[in-house]
Amino acid sequence: MPERALDRAVPFVLGLFRIVVGLLFAAHGAAAVFGVFGGGPKGGTVAVGAWPSWYAAVIQLACGLLVAFGLGTRIAALLASGSMAYAYFVVHQPDGLLPLQNQGEPAAMFCWAFLLLVFTGPGALAVDALFRRRSDDARGTRPLGGEPRGVLSAVQVNPGAGD
Repeated sequence: MPERALDRAVPFVLGLFRIVVGLLFAAHGAAAVFGVFGGGPKGGTVAVGAWPSWYAAVIQLACGLLVAFGLGTRIAALLASGSMAYAYFVVHQPDGLLPLQNQGEPAAMFCWAFLLLVFTGPGALAVDALFRRRSDDARGTRPLGGEPRGVLSAVQVNPGAGD
């Protein structure tokens, strides 16, 4: 019984995960672009057009907000994940192999968190879902099999559990 309750909560927990990760990522970008929250990595703001810092900060701000709102989540998460992979391998890894050695833990964690969102989608509470629902209502179409039961509805989460 508790497993079924947990399975029903998956879309909402995934939505909360997306919102928190997106807002944290956007805060990093806002700090570097606008100097808020203590400023960028060295305090203050990053010079406009400075490679790669300014571009990374803009990606962090824009993709973080898109992911947090659930608008174009998969594409924004893919761009964010790639930018963090770049940050890890180009900026951090020359200082040491492991994230503990090169202070690359935030880059590694953001990279994997966003890659997870690329494959799972936004979960519940996403703006994309509102547009999709309106579009389906306007066309008079519904997904095959009725309403999806959750993020992993195409995959049987617990086979044989008597869903």
